[in-house]
Amino acid sequence: MFTPRRLLAASLSALAVAVIAQDVTVLAFFIGKGLDENIMWQAGAFFFTASTILFFLIALSGLLGFLAKRRYSWIAGLIASAIAAITGMFIQVGMQGVGMSPEVVAVVFGSLFNDNLIFLIAGSVASVTAGTAIWRAVLARTKSDQPTKVALVRAPAANLAEGLITHIKRKKVDVDLANDQWDGYVAALNAAGWLTIEVEPRDDLADSVFIEDTVVMLGKIAVLTNPGADSRKPEIIGTEATLNELGVKIERIVSPGALDGGDVLKVGKTVYVGRGGRTNGEGIRQLRAIAAQQGYIVVAVPVTKALHLKTAVTALPDGTVIGYPPLVDDPRVFDRFLPVPEAHGTAVVVLAPDTVLMSSSAPKSAELFRELGYRVITVDISEFEKLEGCVTCLSVRMR
Repeated sequence: MFTPRRLLAASLSALAVAVIAQDVTVLAFFIGKGLDENIMWQAGAFFFTASTILFFLIALSGLLGFLAKRRYSWIAGLIASAIAAITGMFIQVGMQGVGMSPEVVAVVFGSLFNDNLIFLIAGSVASVTAGTAIWRAVLARTKSDQPTKVALVRAPAANLAEGLITHIKRKKVDVDLANDQWDGYVAALNAAGWLTIEVEPRDDLADSVFIEDTVVMLGKIAVLTNPGADSRKPEIIGTEATLNELGVKIERIVSPGALDGGDVLKVGKTVYVGRGGRTNGEGIRQLRAIAAQQGYIVVAVPVTKALHLKTAVTALPDGTVIGYPPLVDDPRVFDRFLPVPEAHGTAVVVLAPDTVLMSSSAPKSAELFRELGYRVITVDISEFEKLEGCVTCLSVRMR
């Protein structure tokens, strides 16, 4: 949807890309020609047309969403820069009264590898850096400069099938199907009014799609975790980079503390934290200290029957904790506990006060929630469930 905020994000991103491409190109010519000021002004005038065209092309890319993900933004920047450079050259040739001929066309396209090469590179790099950063930052804010409904997501790694498992037997993971299911999950968030921002994917980090484990949101504060599995610690880097782009204040859990975001369940101002295989007492102590500054109370919960606390329990919008009894150590810990009939029915993502997102593999639980008056959106995440994943693991919701 082309909202005013999306138009603003696209325009500011395009302006930054065009200015960077123009200035870098002019500076390169200025230095390359022996610091001749006349060359600088001539180059500035010559590339102004291309930079103007680049502005409009990048703005269009932003409106279409290509600046949301770096894996697309560099392609958009490269194509836009090439089109802008070629079109600019043709306009300059036309202004000089030179007729079109095969030789002239060859020279224009050949300029991409000489005179226009710096412009091409500068436009591409600016798109994937400044363009993406500005687009994300503007879209993550409302007119009152307060965070809107943002969800961080991270595309599955190429080696997803090698992800860690603890409490279940390994099954073959269809990575292609997992990618399709992830697209469906992201689409469901978008359709429910959430802006999804993708953390840069890492094909060498098998579990990185489970982005929830890397950060815990406490109001406007992001607490970077310190995952209990050593192989997952590098996942923090990408999450931190994206949070910095969004201007979010960051706290962190440090060694010897260990904490996985999947062990943290927020219900109002109470934060339940699972003490299990991936989260230790020191991690809970550090989170308790950070949470207290934000007005939250941390309650430690034993977790021995599931990978994470939120594998066993989550909460409905009204604060009722839901869980599958065979996976819950002690339901008496929670003020209100509602058992669900299926193991995959334990996990819901609260999308709105009356709406939850959950796995399609728990139809009885979905019907139970509908009977309680909730709108239920289901998605197929079977390939992630083979790796002990659930709907909460695949995103970090920032309200």
